[in-house]
Amino acid sequence: MTAFPNLQGLPAANDSGHRFDAGRRWAASLSLGFESRLEHSDRVTRLTRRHHSGPLRVQRPFYPEGRTGCCHVYLLHPPGGLVSGDALTIEATVGEGSHALLTTPAAAKLYKADSHGVAWAQHTQLTVAKDAILEYLPQETIAFDGSRGEQSTTIDLAIGARTLGWEILALGRPASRLPFVSGHLEQRFRLTRDGQPLWLERQPLDPTHPRFGGKWGQGGATVQATLWAVGLDDEADAIDAVRAALPGTNRWAITRRRGVVLLRYLGNERNEAWALCQQAWEILRPRLTGLEAHIPRIWLT
Repeated sequence: MTAFPNLQGLPAANDSGHRFDAGRRWAASLSLGFESRLEHSDRVTRLTRRHHSGPLRVQRPFYPEGRTGCCHVYLLHPPGGLVSGDALTIEATVGEGSHALLTTPAAAKLYKADSHGVAWAQHTQLTVAKDAILEYLPQETIAFDGSRGEQSTTIDLAIGARTLGWEILALGRPASRLPFVSGHLEQRFRLTRDGQPLWLERQPLDPTHPRFGGKWGQGGATVQATLWAVGLDDEADAIDAVRAALPGTNRWAITRRRGVVLLRYLGNERNEAWALCQQAWEILRPRLTGLEAHIPRIWLT
């Protein structure tokens, strides 16, 4: 998995055809650490490490589920989007026995590349220790026409760790009659347990490639989403519950493989993709964590 903490070491163009200009980049990084601590005879998850560089940070942790419940943290990127030369690195470690939920205050935007076609880069590295739980629930990402960049997410689970999360991507802005007809994105996802791969995926998105419009590929869809869950005690029962609750359409499907439950959406409606993922999360979360779903307040603002 390629990481992008420092663009100085990247060539002028990589194997994806993306050009990086280290002299013009705006780098930002955020490193978080969570630990379970004994306080007044109760186990409490605390944000014990918080380092940032550039326009990427968190303000403070929230405990909407009670002091001994899940620790909610909002990942803040004040610019609100990525432009040519930007390099974002997010790293979080969820310590043994702790429970953290990471989300964002708004949709992320991937803006059109500059006249030189210089790419942006974003790398997210999440590590979950034994008996820890991580929920990674960012709001959707919107790729503007002409955007160029690479986005990678890596989740490393220890034995006994659990995770539930999603990624939602909208291509172009059809409502403004600005479809995604140029540019190039590459998404990479790596999920491992005890160092062994559970799910590896690489997805290039090029609107000029036949795969983008072909029925055997993306079929012209402008919105896609993936939800994952690892650590469910009864995967088959959880899948049945999701299938029974969600509206029956051919735009989504759910399955399991190597201990990973996967829900995929391919369609044209951001709101539909979000609603499906949120509803599935509300069904799966109690089965994974023993806690009812508690919607982060930031989603309602």
